[in-house]
Amino acid sequence: MLRHLDIRDMLIIDRLELAFQPGLNVLTGETGAGKSILLDSLGFVLGWRGRADLVRAGAEQGEVLAEFELADGHPARAVLEDAGLPVSDELILRRINTPEGRKTAWVNDRRVSGDVLRALSDCLVELHGQQDDKGLLDPKNHRKMLDDFGGLDGLRDKVALAWRNKAAAAKALQAAEARLADMRAEEEFLRHSVAELEKLAPLEGEEAELDTRRRLMQGAEKMREDVARAIEELGLNGAEGAIVDAQRWLDGVVDQAEGKLETPLAALERAMVELGEAQAGVAAFAERLEFNPAELEMVEERLFALRGLARKHNILADDLAGLASELSGRLAALDGGEAELAELQAQLAAAERAYSDVAEQLSAKRRTAAKKLDKAMASELAPLKMERAVFETRCEPSAPGPDGTDAVTFTVATNPGAPAGALNKIASGGELSRFLLALKVCLTAEASGLTMIFDEIDRGVGGATADAVGRRLASLADGGQVLVVTHSPQVAALGAHHWQVAKSVEKGVTFSRVVRLSKDERIDEVARMVAGDTITDAAREAAKALLGGGT
Repeated sequence: MLRHLDIRDMLIIDRLELAFQPGLNVLTGETGAGKSILLDSLGFVLGWRGRADLVRAGAEQGEVLAEFELADGHPARAVLEDAGLPVSDELILRRINTPEGRKTAWVNDRRVSGDVLRALSDCLVELHGQQDDKGLLDPKNHRKMLDDFGGLDGLRDKVALAWRNKAAAAKALQAAEARLADMRAEEEFLRHSVAELEKLAPLEGEEAELDTRRRLMQGAEKMREDVARAIEELGLNGAEGAIVDAQRWLDGVVDQAEGKLETPLAALERAMVELGEAQAGVAAFAERLEFNPAELEMVEERLFALRGLARKHNILADDLAGLASELSGRLAALDGGEAELAELQAQLAAAERAYSDVAEQLSAKRRTAAKKLDKAMASELAPLKMERAVFETRCEPSAPGPDGTDAVTFTVATNPGAPAGALNKIASGGELSRFLLALKVCLTAEASGLTMIFDEIDRGVGGATADAVGRRLASLADGGQVLVVTHSPQVAALGAHHWQVAKSVEKGVTFSRVVRLSKDERIDEVARMVAGDTITDAAREAAKALLGGGT
């Protein structure tokens, strides 16, 4: 329940403090006095998206503070807990706006985002304004309204999920079909290439190894001669024999050399070890130079085959092994493509069945909710002097989509036997206001703790009909809180609390003021609404009669 609303420096309001009460609160005043500014300011602190130029000219910032009282179990408490905000019986929203459009908000002195404000707003206030009429009248919105009325949001979410799953399955199947079609277009190439690569069986690094081997074999003849000479020169007829002879000669005189030959002899010993290693290495290389002449031809043929296939695929020879693996994988995918398609088709069929099942459940629930809404509307229209009117919620098949397979339309027939049609085409201005009031009441019947605001819901009606509208609003406010902006004296007279919005000019600056009216002041205000600018005795008597009927 809205307890206080403080507004500072918003449009033509410099400072305004309002203490709203339970029951029916009516706001009256001349057109242009600033009633809509009150609603704009309340919407601003609740995070609603509206006009941006709200800051009063010359002010550094505009500010709105709203204080709500939360009963035990109020839905706003859950929103506060989810947002990690303090929870108590008192909820204070504060929001400021700069002339540049920068907005900052707090909830119970904790800074919050606009999303948190709007989440709280959904639990705190329900506004029926002139712009709201367009939403109620637009058939595009009727399906969601019916779902909200019937509590079908959860089931509708399941339908939306099933629709997304179906779409994803269809997309996967389409992609697989496209891939398979592309692979089929290159099937001949794949099979030939894979067979060719499998026959050659290239290995990574093989080209370099073969090239080295070929060059070795190509130069082997000349190298064999040189290596043979080297072996001869290193052997007993060469270096080895010379060292052996030198060691023998020196061994014969070492005893008479007084130790002077021991170092040279040790060096010769080391030389013999090194010479042995050299002989072994040269001999091993000589063995490598021994090969079958046909081997060179085989190596060259293998090397040319590798390089030729690499040129064919425009890659390096070392990449042939990887290409073989890739093409084999693509060929395997092609061969298994039909099985994959069958699996994806089965998945799509299952997704379609799941969507159809849950969509049919939603359709059945919608039809049940439609009957319930029609019955509720009939109960609401009677006290609004439209007991002969018929409201019907039509649920008709439509193209499947994320919201199901139903088109929902609210239709009315204002008189027995008259054809039913769309609200905005069948109902007159006054009838439309009452239909919308009844519809709004029905759609919010299950909401608890809401402050309901009606902006000129009584436009287009007068006399006994306006009185009926006022009495329904008063009944609606019983045990709750309703704020009504009205130009109807019959509605104003039924308010439990009366606020007057007036505009004044002070030192060339326009200001909007809101005051709570006393009993005598209410008489004058209702008389003004009856008679206009000139309040006559007859108008006062009429006002007294209206107010007497409202007490």
